[in-house]
Amino acid sequence: MTDFQKYIQRYLDQVPSGNWLEELKKSGEKTETLYSGLTEEQGHFAYAEGKWSLKELLQHLSDTERVFQYRILAFARGDKAELPGFDEELYTANSFANNRSLESLLEEYRLVRKSSQIMLETFNPSVLNNRGIANGNEIAVETIGKLIIGHNYHHLNIIEERYLPGLK
Repeated sequence: MTDFQKYIQRYLDQVPSGNWLEELKKSGEKTETLYSGLTEEQGHFAYAEGKWSLKELLQHLSDTERVFQYRILAFARGDKAELPGFDEELYTANSFANNRSLESLLEEYRLVRKSSQIMLETFNPSVLNNRGIANGNEIAVETIGKLIIGHNYHHLNIIEERYLPGLK
């Protein structure tokens, strides 16, 4: 197993069932429920110095999903161009998420997730095996779809383990 395969496996292992399209919906609903219960003040909470606030983390989920959406679309459509990686720290630092309302960030997340759902649910199943190169690694459309879910659950687990105890 390559380092890349090991890296993504930690996210793929977070997908709780084989029905990954249903898990896409469930992980989105769980994220919405969690964030809907937070106050604006709580949205600024970070569990340690140098860690992202809850608002920044939500923006990170939207940003990452958008990057993954583009990769999915490009590879599903047969694009052979190698796609770049992205620097999540740079994206977060330049997101100004803490200047936005929690509701605004949550609405963006909902729309990004809905867009992913529509795209993935309406693809011809044959394109799910299409592969391309992103960040120097070959990956299939379906795997990227599953990474959206696993990445989301990964961060929900961090919120539950590290953020929520600090809010009580």
